[in-house]
Amino acid sequence: MSKTYKFTHVVPVSFDENGRSYTFGAEHGNFAVGDKVVVETIRGIELSTVVSDITKIEDYKNNLELKPVLRKASNKDLRNYDANLEKAKDAMKICDREIKKIGLDMNLIEAEYTLDQSKVTFVYVSEERVDFRELLKSLATIFHCRIELRQIGPRNKAKLVGGIGQCGQETCCSRFMNDFEMVSINMAKNQMLALNIQKLSGQCGKLKCCLRFEDELYKELKKDLPKINSRVQYNGKQYRITSYNIIMSQVKIENSEDIQLLDFRELWPDFKYSD
Repeated sequence: MSKTYKFTHVVPVSFDENGRSYTFGAEHGNFAVGDKVVVETIRGIELSTVVSDITKIEDYKNNLELKPVLRKASNKDLRNYDANLEKAKDAMKICDREIKKIGLDMNLIEAEYTLDQSKVTFVYVSEERVDFRELLKSLATIFHCRIELRQIGPRNKAKLVGGIGQCGQETCCSRFMNDFEMVSINMAKNQMLALNIQKLSGQCGKLKCCLRFEDELYKELKKDLPKINSRVQYNGKQYRITSYNIIMSQVKIENSEDIQLLDFRELWPDFKYSD
């Protein structure tokens, strides 16, 4: 029979340095930010880090059931965690060998043990759904513990692997992102970028997340501007708007005789720049 907990406090924790924060229940509030704690999750017993202030249970407004903080991590827990990291490297090699032996089309990304080594999870990427029943049987005879095979998409793979983006910074997904919202080609069109899919794609092969980050700003900056191909008057002549440089507040106008690159206020003296 599982233990019944009487939680008095809520403890926010994270399982990796830049990961999402999760809330767990505790029977006391004797934890501080930075403490390593052992928690019970749906995956098993895991080590985590307290990432923000502890609150009282009566201030917890979410209806989701809380899993327990079991204890503050001991030196033994920390040693086991470090040992598991090394053990997971060996598990990766073994699992990869078995995948190749069976001939499955799956790319192994990560292996992770629960703190008590009762379960090992293998994370993989595959274009298709994989029938890994034979692989599970093979791994079970080797590891003698519970085994989970978890398929992830290309964005999640990029988050796990990490890397440097074209901007020169660590990829957003590995640095701070926790969820992946849809990124559409219309966002690139809204920002008037050349529709070169190769240049617009990140390391995951999908459209770059920064297109979504900047989309609302471009919509706001463009909302009072005439559409492309609108006719305008400048110096007594009629021109056609052919492009904008929103960041530089410049507009390109053309007619059969002339091309002009103007600041917005040269064409529209009353134009108000956004703050």
